[in-house]
Amino acid sequence: MMSETLQDIRRWTRDEMAARVAADIPDGAVVNLGIGLPTAVANHLGRDKEVVLHSENGVIGMGPAPAPGEEDYDLINAGKQPVTLLPGGCFFHHADSFAMMRGGHLDFCVLGAFQVSATGDLANWHTGAPDAIPAVGGAMDLAIGAKKTFVMMDYLTKTGEAKLVPACTYPLTGIACVSRIYSDLAVIELGPRGATVVALAEGLTLDRLQAITPGVTLHMA
Repeated sequence: MMSETLQDIRRWTRDEMAARVAADIPDGAVVNLGIGLPTAVANHLGRDKEVVLHSENGVIGMGPAPAPGEEDYDLINAGKQPVTLLPGGCFFHHADSFAMMRGGHLDFCVLGAFQVSATGDLANWHTGAPDAIPAVGGAMDLAIGAKKTFVMMDYLTKTGEAKLVPACTYPLTGIACVSRIYSDLAVIELGPRGATVVALAEGLTLDRLQAITPGVTLHMA
């Protein structure tokens, strides 16, 4: 497997990936954090800037995850995880929440992915497997409605294939919508130049990353 060639690399942890995303979100941004890995970003948004967090189930103004024992399961995000609410936060109808998403009112969304193409296409709701349970949720609305879409994901699948691909083979969520990938091995910008690597995990070189990313030409920033 390709992953066997990377045993000496110190991959970024999920918290480190989340911290990198948080650092790239500017003060004053309105942001939706997708189900799963992206929710960790909320724990790394420092008090030096104000970021307004939105969830498609009808919540805006969320804070970091509650401390153990302080969870309130009447206050949850779209992934049914307990959250906190900052001063000024509020609740509203599901339809209003989707109007925010579809109306271009979100500056960023951060989503997980099964695949991302070199041109920014996103596949994150279904693998196409006969026994898989499709779970599109609000991903299509977010990917197209937000002004910028970031993806957080492991760079390789469990069987060692790169999730950054020349063209997605899974059903698409959105076309040319992803602007940046944050993975455990690299941060990659997608744009007119193609796939530009802006950061690499410790011990990893561009040549080694290229070797496990067939069909996609990687450039260094």
